[in-house]
Amino acid sequence: MNDIAGFIFTRISYHAGEGKGSEQRIAGGLLKGGPKRIAFPDALDAENLDFPMEKIIDTSIANRRNRRFIGVLILGLVLLFLFSGLGICLSSGSIPAESVFRIVLSNSIPGMNLDLADIREVDQRIVWLIRTPRVILAGLVGAMLAVAGVQMQGLFRNPLAAPGLVGTSQGASLGGAIAIATGLGLTSIGWVPLFSFIGAFLSLFLIYLLAHREGETSVAMLLLAGVALNFLLSALVSLVISWKFKDYQAAVEIVRWLLGGLKDRSWDYVTIAFCSFIPAFLLSTWYARDLDLMLEGEETAQSLGVETEKVTWVVLLSTALLTGAAVSVSGVVSFVGLMIPHLLRLIIGPGHRNLNIASAMTGAWFLIAADILSRTLIRPEELPLGIITSLIGAPFFLFLLVRQRKELEIL
Repeated sequence: MNDIAGFIFTRISYHAGEGKGSEQRIAGGLLKGGPKRIAFPDALDAENLDFPMEKIIDTSIANRRNRRFIGVLILGLVLLFLFSGLGICLSSGSIPAESVFRIVLSNSIPGMNLDLADIREVDQRIVWLIRTPRVILAGLVGAMLAVAGVQMQGLFRNPLAAPGLVGTSQGASLGGAIAIATGLGLTSIGWVPLFSFIGAFLSLFLIYLLAHREGETSVAMLLLAGVALNFLLSALVSLVISWKFKDYQAAVEIVRWLLGGLKDRSWDYVTIAFCSFIPAFLLSTWYARDLDLMLEGEETAQSLGVETEKVTWVVLLSTALLTGAAVSVSGVVSFVGLMIPHLLRLIIGPGHRNLNIASAMTGAWFLIAADILSRTLIRPEELPLGIITSLIGAPFFLFLLVRQRKELEIL
């Protein structure tokens, strides 16, 4: 009963003269002389309730989740600015932090023409044309993968759904590899994102057809289909590399791209990521309420007026756009779309609107931090970004498998 009492954060008001001797019976306890602490008995007297206990409990839980959501956003903003500053300042070069911030402010804020005469031209180029786009791109890729994970887990109603686990990222890789192998990706920067989007969408749609039956998704079927599709797509990527093996430039470019990383990424890549993220994020957030209702089952959602087929296609398209764009600019970066949404769902609840916003923020600072590690652990060399995220995400995935053990039993 103390647990129920702990949920109540509402002011109880009443009018004098109601009940016997200005007394009012509330939840089986007597309240005398004004608002005081309520003593709850061992069992609630439901017949004497003057207000719906379920509504109070639901409201208090929602309020608590909203407070946590605000806390996650505030912490996320602090960490985002902190890691962004570190990412721009930390490098093998010795450029003072004060000079770095002057360069960034002077170039990013219109009308702020700070005096940069004491800073070498080469240092200005390094900061603004190499370090800054890399940090911004890391944040965008992390946000895209995290939001894609939110959408996939909501659509499949399964915490194990993520772009890297069910073949979506590998499908995007195959599409990008084909673009590079055919020479299109070497002539224009826009072909790789386009082919990656097509590959991501086709693989995601195939997984949806295989694993989704009668409004439900089997955990075992999702994992088995994802593993099989990953193997198939990996074999096709290897086939593309073998096909272009004699073309040294194309083969090396494909391999470098598949390893995952943000080295030598220019502002053009930032533009591609930004122009892909904004519409996909807005679209997924616009349909967040419908996706919330679909968590109760497609039939229930339809009875409440949700166009489930339309929402499904919207989620598939937005997820494919997010995943395809992320893979096209950074290569395969695993487990971000699995970890971030799952952890935040435990903290702020399953509401997809808040989950989208919080996941984008958290995914951004997480991948910026991971990119800093990839640059500094074995300096002056760099580790592929996908290795860092896999070292963190693989143990988390094993933990989820242990928690889902009963659902994984195949009879």
